[in-house]
Formats: sequence, C-alpha cells, structure tokens
Amino acid sequence: MDNEGVMDKIEDENEQQEHPQERKLVHFDSFDKENGRVSARYLNLNLAKFQAVDWGTILKLAFQSIGVVYGDIGTSPLYVYPGIFPNGIAHNDDILGVLSLIIYSLTLITLIKYVFIVLSANDNGDGGTFALYSLICRYAKVGFTPNQQAEDQYVSNYHLQLPNRKFRWASAVKSSLESSRFAKYFLLFMTMLGTSMVLGDGILTPSISVLSAVAGIREVDSSLTNNTIMWISVVILILLFQFQRFGTDKVGFTFAPILTIWFLFIAVIGVYNFIAYDTSVIKALNPVYIVKYFQTNKKNAWISLGGVVLCLTGSEALFADLGHFNLRSIQISTCTVVFPSIILAYVGQAAYLRKHPLDAYDAFYKSVPKPVYWPMLVVAVLAAIIASQSLISASFSIVQQSLALGCFPRVNVVHTSSKYEGQVYVPEINNLLMIACVAVTLGFKTTLQIGNAFGIAVVFVMALTSAYLILVMIMIWKTNFALIILYVATIALVELIYLSSVLYKFDQGGYLPLAFAAFLMSVMFVWNYVYRKKYTFELENKVSVERLKEIASNQQIQRVPGVALFYSDLVQGISPIFTHYSLNVGALHTVLVFISIKSLPISKVPDEERFLFRRVDPHRLRIFQCTVRYGYKDVAKEQEFFEDTLMNRLKDFIREEFLKVRSFENERVRETIDEINGEVSRIDGDEAEIEVQLVENECKKGGITYIVGEIEVVASKVSSLGPKLIIDYAYNGLRRCLTQQDEVFAIPHKRLLKVRMTYEL
Repeated sequence: MDNEGVMDKIEDENEQQEHPQERKLVHFDSFDKENGRVSARYLNLNLAKFQAVDWGTILKLAFQSIGVVYGDIGTSPLYVYPGIFPNGIAHNDDILGVLSLIIYSLTLITLIKYVFIVLSANDNGDGGTFALYSLICRYAKVGFTPNQQAEDQYVSNYHLQLPNRKFRWASAVKSSLESSRFAKYFLLFMTMLGTSMVLGDGILTPSISVLSAVAGIREVDSSLTNNTIMWISVVILILLFQFQRFGTDKVGFTFAPILTIWFLFIAVIGVYNFIAYDTSVIKALNPVYIVKYFQTNKKNAWISLGGVVLCLTGSEALFADLGHFNLRSIQISTCTVVFPSIILAYVGQAAYLRKHPLDAYDAFYKSVPKPVYWPMLVVAVLAAIIASQSLISASFSIVQQSLALGCFPRVNVVHTSSKYEGQVYVPEINNLLMIACVAVTLGFKTTLQIGNAFGIAVVFVMALTSAYLILVMIMIWKTNFALIILYVATIALVELIYLSSVLYKFDQGGYLPLAFAAFLMSVMFVWNYVYRKKYTFELENKVSVERLKEIASNQQIQRVPGVALFYSDLVQGISPIFTHYSLNVGALHTVLVFISIKSLPISKVPDEERFLFRRVDPHRLRIFQCTVRYGYKDVAKEQEFFEDTLMNRLKDFIREEFLKVRSFENERVRETIDEINGEVSRIDGDEAEIEVQLVENECKKGGITYIVGEIEVVASKVSSLGPKLIIDYAYNGLRRCLTQQDEVFAIPHKRLLKVRMTYEL
C-alpha cells in the first residue's frame, strides 16, 4: 500500500471512531477513475471466521491428507537406493554416507523448510508457486494487467501492512521490483516455469511410482518382461485418472487407510531390518560420513545426488496441496506418521544392504521378509497408485490459480466438495496428464531414466520456492537479515547443489520435464500475452463517461423494459463493445449494469465484499458498473444465487448512496449540516426506495438479459511476424478448443445475447 493509501485508511478509521453513527456513509469516485473508497460497512469484518477450524476438523483433515498428500514422498523408498547405486555399491561405508545424506536432506528440506517455514508462507491457506507469486504481487506492483483499484486494499483478507521505517532494505527491494520491467517479466516467467514443472511432476510421479511397485511381481515370476510390467502399469494409470472425477474428499477417505497401512508396514519392516541385519547404521546420524562419502567417490558421489534427491519427491506437494487441507493438519500428519516412517524405511534398507550389497538394484523388495512379501506387494501397488494422487491434486490447484491470474487458457474448474472449498477437479488437465503419463510409461518402460527426469522437476521447483520465499521473508515477513543469510547458506545452497547434479543427467531422460515445461509455458505465454494486449486495447479504447451519457440520452436509442448485464474483463471503464452494441441494435434496457469480472491476488474474497458498485450521473440514466471480485480459489456461484445476490447488492448500493453526506465547500453550510441532516436523510430515503422499486419492477417486466462480448482478435496489419503468429494462429487456435466465457460463469442460454466484435491488436 502506498503512503497516500495508508493515510486514507488511517483517516477512515479515525473518522469512524469519532463519528460511529456515520459508519455506513459511502464515498464515491468518478465512474472510470479507480481512486475512491468502498463502503465502510465492509471494512470491519472478522477475518477469524474465515480461518477458524476446530480440532476435530483438523484431525479429520490430517487423516485425510495422508491419502492425498504423502503418496509421492511415502513411496520414494521403492526407488531411491536403485537410483543412487545404478552400478552397484563400490564401498560398504558408502551406504552410511548415502543414508546420512537421506536423513539430513529429509530433515533440512522436507521437515524444516517445507513443514515449518514454507507452509507458513501460504496465501490465506493456499499454497504452491502461484500462491507465492500472488502474495508478492499483492505487496509489490509487479503485475502487468492495469486493473488495480484502491478499494481492493480494503478487502478484509488482502493483508497489507503499514510501512515500517525500521526495514528500509525491504522497501528498497520492493521499489527495485516495481521499477524494473525486466524483474516483472522474470518473476512471471519463473512462475510459469515453476507451474509447468509441477505439472510435469504430476506426469512423472504416477509413472515412476506405479512402475516401481508393479516391478515387484518379478520377485515371484522372473519370466515377466519389462513390456509386461509396462502394460500392467498403463492399465493401472488409466484407471487412476478415471477416479479423479469423484474429488479429493472421496479419494482422500478412500486412500487414507491404505496409505496409513503402508506407512505402518515400511516402519515396522525398517525396524525389523535394522535389528536383524546391522544396528551400526545408526552411525549415519554423524554427518562426517557424508564428507567421507565424497572423499572416497568424488565426482561419482556428486552424480549420485541425483538419486538421493528422489527421497525428497513429494515435498512440494505438501505446499501445493495445502489448499485442499490446512497448515495444522499437514504439520500433524507429517510429524507423527510420515516423517518417522520413511526415515525408518531408509534405515532398514541401509541395514539390509550392509549385509547384501549386491541387492542394491532392488533394495526395497529384497529387504522385505518373505512371510509378508505378498501383503507388502499388494499394499505397495496400492500405495503407488495413491502416490500419483498428491501431484495430480496439486496440478488441479495450480491450474485453478494460474487461470484466475490470467496465465492459463480458460478451462472448466469443478469444485468437488461442499465442505472444503479448495478441493477442485479440472477435466481437461486430468485428460492431458493421463495421456502424458501413458506416453512416458510406454516410452521409457523402466524407472531409471524416469528417475533422472523426475529429479530435475523436483529440485527446480524446490529452488524456485526458495527464491520466492526469500522475497517473502524480505518484503512481507521482514525477517531478520541474519536469518535470511542462514537460510541461503544452508537450505538454498543444498538445493542448488542438488540441481547441479540432476542437470548432469540431462541427456539421460532429464530433458523430459524441460520439454514438457517448454510446451506448457508456450501455451501460458501465448494466453497471457494476448490477454494483456486485449485488456490494454480495451483500456485505451474504453467508452468515456461523456460518450456513455451521450449514447444513453440519445432519443433515437430506445430504452426497453428490463435489466441488462454487460459482461467485460475491463475494470476501469466501459468496454468499446458497448458502443458497437448500442449503435447497431438501437435499444438499451432501462437499467444497465456493466459487470467486470476481476481476479484479485488473494485466495478468496468474502461474499460480503465481492461486489463493488458505481453509478453514472445523472440518476435518471440508471447506469451502474459492478466489479465482481474473485480470488484464485473462488468459483463463480450458481447463476440463480449469483443473480439474486447481485440484485440485492445493487439495491443496498442505491439505498446507501442516497444516505451519503453531501460535500459542502462553504464552511457556513458545513456548520449547519447537523440541523438539516435529518430532513435530507428522510427525503433521500424516499428517493432511494422509489428507485429500488423501479429496479424490482424492471426485473419483473423485462427480466434480466446477459450481454457477453465474443471478442475476435487479429494482429494489426503493421504487426511483425511474431505477434501475427501468436495472435492469429496460436491464441485463436487455443480459444477455439476451450470453454467459452458463458459456460465458465454458467450464464443461462435463454437469456444470453452474444455481441461479436473484432479487435486489431
């Protein structure tokens, strides 16, 4: 918030304290200049009611999260040791060095970084790359769409803090980001890349997990070929993606008991192997064995880090899936069940390998005691199926976030739970992931090369999260500088070392996530580029207030009964499509409401603060603008509910508008306002009810008509080849394949009027 906005807010609060009877008074600005204030009655909501969760619900979500969030990190013991020792174990003490690396990597990155630091950087309960980006956008003006409104800062969960002179370096970083166009583009680019990598992770996780689990069948029947294992895995994957439509809520409760059994099994077997084979592996708690491992193996030790990093797969899902649950539930389930179980599993496998070093290629199944082999195989296959769920759910959440911020093509987002608002399903993304998963499984057949690809996707997203987290620490948390340096010198440095290792295997399958990310980023860039160009075009060619009055007052244009809702993305002013419509149709409805759908850089806008109204004077024109504000976790309500709420809010606005105190420049008149205030309020109240009744009558007589612009975009004749390819072919090709705006907002077709217009960009 800038200083002027801060002073306005302080003045508002002081005025409310001095004149509590005036709390409902509203200040209005001009129609197309976004520098006014929103009704004070919306500024004093209790945010706790949106966040308070009882302990019963927290424990329920903690149990449910086991079935959704931890499948990936929980099944990593299936393939970590084979990834570290693809050519066998050279020295017996290498096992201690590797085990020490695994223990400290999990402790430092999964537990300390994600569970106790990154989860706290959530955006009103939502996690993931775009949640961090939106958080940064809210505190610094780094977005590219010029749709900022001063009133948005007063949304109760917008969470902007007052400037503090003690942290000049935080203000300096903020100013640097805001003044650098390169920095803005770089942040957007990295956000798109990180999002693409997480989606790539959602492809690789199901493939490697299911292939690793199914491969255990070979312990029983060694005649099974890689092709047979591959086709069994493909069938399982296809069935898994068909199950997604039932939603995270049902999937979580279905899978949670199975994965709980899995964690119990690997923990008990780990303890058994530790006692039965070699209790001396406890020495791996001493990090000196990491140093010895690198001294002995040198470059090969560095290369093997690409396998060690596989133990961290799924850590990002803890954050990305946060919106499906909550912070406390994730922390409880991680610390009590997940972390202890996987540590014991790795310790047990290390103890087994100390006595059987030749079994490193299949350490998990070889270390399973024979009496429990079959139960373990069944549970492992089920757990591998569940492992896929964590990144699939995270992919849905991230697509929803990027869609709301104008960085992804319009797709259908289905909310699958009436209890938990963050649980979503995106059919188009589900199908895309399924096809890509099957293609990867058919293409690679085994887990070794998939593991190389997997490592790049995992570590890159971790490093990006750390970079954004540092910005959050500086600008938002205003963390002590020494602690930031400590974070960079430990966690961030470790992640960069891991990243250097996985990039070494680029030509051994590591190119796969980068290729997929390049494809997705191309789609996201094309959509965001044209989205911004189209918005800028409308902003530059918007209908002025004078022109709007001229059209509405034109005697040749008839006013017909009813209420018309004009939909537009443009927030600051009226879209040029209105002029196109009015001059060609020659008629306007008695009541006009221009609806601007706007996404705020927050996760959720409270229903009470969703609608922001303005009016065009004179009153007789009955023209209003309504900005409908959504967060990236919000979804457009069912149309009947939306329609009723919109009209009720419009009536409230009319009543409040007539109650506002008139501005008097004459000091003498201002002194006598108390004497005439009661009479003014009485007259204004009567006028308000008359207009409210008129709006109700128009709804009954002519009904509500929805007018939606169907904008065609073409590159202008003077455009270079690049913009022409992007706009005329790439963007328009995408638009034809995807959901239309009226379907996204569930507009009833019988009352829908589409107005087609072409913009030359």
